[in-house]
Amino acid sequence: MSKITTELLLERAVPRSTRLRKIETLNLSKLQLKTGDLDPRLFSRLRHLQKLDLSDNLLDKFPNSLTLPDLRVLNCNNNKLEDVTALKQFPLLEELTYENNVYLTLNDDYKVMFLLQNLRLLNGKDITKLANHVRRVNSRKLTSKVTAHWEKFFRDQLPEKYTAEQVKSIKKKFLKSVQTNVVYGPSSLSEFTRWRVKMIAEEFLAYSLGLELNSDPEPEEKMDEDEEESTESPRAAAEDVGQVVHIYDPLVTVAPSKRKRNNSKPGSGNKRSKSQANTEEEAEDVSAEPLHFLQCHSKGNSREDFKTQLWSCVFEPLLDCGARKDPIVSSSRTVATCGGESICLIDCETGTVLKKYKVATEEFFSVAWTTLTMVISDSRKKSHNILAAAGRRGIVKLIHVAADFCYGEIKAHKKPIATVCFSPTQETHLFTASYDKRIALWDIGIPDCDYNFKASQLLVLEALSIPLRIALVPTCPEQYLLAGCEGGCFAWNIKLDKEQKCRPFEAIFQFPDEDRGMTTSHRVDGLAFLNDDVIVSKSSKPGCIYLWSWSRSFDAKGKGHQRTVSAVILAELEWSTTDLSYLTLSTCPAKDYVFCGDEKGSVWMYNLSKYTTAWSSAKGKRSDKRIPPTQILKWPELRANGEQLTEILVNNVVSDPTFTYLVVLTSVNITAIWKKS
Repeated sequence: MSKITTELLLERAVPRSTRLRKIETLNLSKLQLKTGDLDPRLFSRLRHLQKLDLSDNLLDKFPNSLTLPDLRVLNCNNNKLEDVTALKQFPLLEELTYENNVYLTLNDDYKVMFLLQNLRLLNGKDITKLANHVRRVNSRKLTSKVTAHWEKFFRDQLPEKYTAEQVKSIKKKFLKSVQTNVVYGPSSLSEFTRWRVKMIAEEFLAYSLGLELNSDPEPEEKMDEDEEESTESPRAAAEDVGQVVHIYDPLVTVAPSKRKRNNSKPGSGNKRSKSQANTEEEAEDVSAEPLHFLQCHSKGNSREDFKTQLWSCVFEPLLDCGARKDPIVSSSRTVATCGGESICLIDCETGTVLKKYKVATEEFFSVAWTTLTMVISDSRKKSHNILAAAGRRGIVKLIHVAADFCYGEIKAHKKPIATVCFSPTQETHLFTASYDKRIALWDIGIPDCDYNFKASQLLVLEALSIPLRIALVPTCPEQYLLAGCEGGCFAWNIKLDKEQKCRPFEAIFQFPDEDRGMTTSHRVDGLAFLNDDVIVSKSSKPGCIYLWSWSRSFDAKGKGHQRTVSAVILAELEWSTTDLSYLTLSTCPAKDYVFCGDEKGSVWMYNLSKYTTAWSSAKGKRSDKRIPPTQILKWPELRANGEQLTEILVNNVVSDPTFTYLVVLTSVNITAIWKKS
């Protein structure tokens, strides 16, 4: 029987308490406690515990799932501790003492300094300056050495097309070689260096090269399944692969008949008029197959969470292509997704969750990538991908993904941020659209080698209603911005050579309404450019997606602000007749594709390549009939705990620029990844 009971905890509380959840200080010293006495189920009820004294006991390690989310001070003096890596489960820890644990060394001091981002005092000494060096300078040096080792000795060993066995072999050789040959710092820290080198090397293989992380890591680097979500610790929480539910996982299964190549034709399963069904348009089968169905945004890592809404995803640009040079082709197979309290980076081919970031008090609505040229050691410059994420709290998080480091935040708005996007021409310019009916333009700056940065607000665009989607005009991204809002579609002049910092909209666009009239008052919850001129937008008018011309609708020479402009409609796309809002659309300009999900879990795909040439003509006429989808990908029969998932809304669907992968975000906490054959 465990020595620790509810009664003992209440009695040893300082002061004594009547309820576990009220305890903030707890003294469990001198009780001859062993590791097995620390019952995670009992400790999980100590939600507000801030100070814990476990000194003078017999502990040899910590369980991985004590779940003390508010712990700030921990005393482990005079125990038999052999390892400290489990302490990473206490991300808010500020003071830690573990003197007189004979098996712990200087290497363990460095490990906790790296793992615990908020740690200030270690064994009574202020370690702030040293810890910053360990987390930043040391990590940067080791990352550089690991990368150089790969480039010099292993890069050419991996063929362009490699088998699983080749990957396994080169991973094993590289990890062994890099831990043996990468040396940094004094010999007294060699164990810590090997520990960090292995960690960095595995991340390098998984993230930079798309090779899976070691699926059987050493116990010290493995997260427990029940580990509490991290709070706003700068260091991202690595997600246990066990929390990701794949299409082949017994928890969520797909009926075998539904896992074959998708050959659905336009309209199958969706009611349409006879005239629509009898269209002469021939359906094209793009042969997309489901690869993975992932449940990786669960609140508290719960496998029972099928309620978290997933909202935004964007593919990471490839560094060697230069994200600013050619955004159409510069993308990897890594996608960032957001929803609930977390952001995930997913390898679309393997379904591996490469990284996961959590903020327990946040609900993320939008993510965006940029590539910054940062100064590294020896004044050299190097390009790094930075991820911006924002949501309900109105705060933008800035994450240096390769370094696994959230280096800063911008308190952009006092109300939730609906969407964010970076300028394609100014790498530090970030637009944030908020529920406060404003769109702000920020210069996020470039962090220095110590991650110091300075953000500044450059512009505020006033909207009449909440902006939901924003898009920069491809031919003049530094001059005009479009926004789909709760109350219409608007355009602003965003040129920075003007003195006016706070600006009203310059144009509002009219569209046909259900009574065949024209209206400016409608919700626009989908907005994207198909090419330099053609805009795709979706409004609350049921069953319709409009394609219209920017250049022919907006006369840049027109005078006056807040002009009402009729959108020059080029065509209408046939879509679901649902009246549900916020099922947004996306485009793949390189392939002339439009994608939009519906209220039944299906994805409507439109190949418009045969129309775009005609639309580019100044005399291009509007298509008389609605254009049906080229294909509809039907949602498979997924089952969770033996029950079929129903009422699946597709909130967003995005392809990579080459239309190799299609990522589908749903209302039931499932990320679906399809691959074009």
